[in-house]
Amino acid sequence: MTTIYDFNEVESNGTEIKLQEFRGQVLLIVNTASKCGLAPQLNGLEELYQRYQAQGLVVIGLPSDQFHQEIAEEQVSEYCRLHYGVTFPMTKKVKVNGSDADPLFTYLKETAGHGKIKWNYTKFLISRTGQVIQRFAPITTPEKIEPAIIAALKEA
Repeated sequence: MTTIYDFNEVESNGTEIKLQEFRGQVLLIVNTASKCGLAPQLNGLEELYQRYQAQGLVVIGLPSDQFHQEIAEEQVSEYCRLHYGVTFPMTKKVKVNGSDADPLFTYLKETAGHGKIKWNYTKFLISRTGQVIQRFAPITTPEKIEPAIIAALKEA
């Protein structure tokens, strides 16, 4: 049976991210887009990452141009760092829908339900045991999901 820990992604700098390395931590996985009107959520995501990283929160941004709002791949990480202060891991661009969707997003959509990703900044909260706790809509701000993150961090 497939679990979240069976997936690997590639950071924008080429470093492999093995999700198995995050066993026992709470993951927040987000499809991002630098030029989306929701991009200011990156500030809130970074704040959550800074506030709760020591308690076991890992935020991973997966840029997607599926909705035609992402800049050139080689610029994404630097742009997010300069404009939004992002220090959490950002991967290379992925597709979130369709037959060539990133396998992680296929898994998350199947596990969490609600079908295809409708827009940038869909967020998936994953428990310390690798279970999808909740899928959050793009318009749900990071501040509004903070209580769910706190609850997940308290779980053993």
